[in-house]
Amino acid sequence: MKHKIYIVGMGPGAEEMMTAQAYRILKESDTIIGYQVYLELLGEEFKEKELLSTPMRQEIERCRMCFEKAREGKKVAFICSGDAGVYGMASLMYELKDKYEDCELEVIPGITAANSGAACLGAPINHDFCVISLSDLLTPWETIEKRLRAAAMGDFAIVLYNPSSKKRADYLMRACDILLETVEETRACGYVENIGREGTKTKTCNLGELREQTVNMFTTVFIGNSQSFITEGKLVTKRGYDICNRKE
Repeated sequence: MKHKIYIVGMGPGAEEMMTAQAYRILKESDTIIGYQVYLELLGEEFKEKELLSTPMRQEIERCRMCFEKAREGKKVAFICSGDAGVYGMASLMYELKDKYEDCELEVIPGITAANSGAACLGAPINHDFCVISLSDLLTPWETIEKRLRAAAMGDFAIVLYNPSSKKRADYLMRACDILLETVEETRACGYVENIGREGTKTKTCNLGELREQTVNMFTTVFIGNSQSFITEGKLVTKRGYDICNRKE
């Protein structure tokens, strides 16, 4: 019998925004492993569990900890914010798995920021869209630039993850400048800070205004396509229905 490890997407962190499956797996687990901030978001309810973490940029060590704990006979849940398969740890766990053939992995889906943030703003990704991270920690900035230009040329609605940090304070501005090579500055945009957590903040604006905004690493940015618009403080991307000529 193989040792089972659950890679759990916990959404923004609050129980009400977890899937029922994710919540059940966490309740049934002996050991919960994850970045310390995510463990703290779980709150008092899971305090009796064995909670383990490693510092930032020690993701590989955190993954190996999951395998080792599973080999001890523990039921292990490895938590990631949002969805574990969207900028999460699911792929790294599979990359390392060949060294732990006695272990079995199961990914438990969660609500990623593109979905939870979109709900806060209205309906900004109701047609074809793409998600791009502005973090160049693991992806060269030159590659990020290519993806931004391709998304703009393809008229995708765009979701930007990791738009800023202390070391990358101007990255959102740089991304907007790249998009403005193709996209008009009046393009409808918006962003959400602290999705599903205390102090959730939403704002709509146009692309020119977005370029001047100061955001943090807990912000998700939405840039509409050519059919997007802002109405009553909400960002909406049309699906394509011809409502003007439709007979009631």
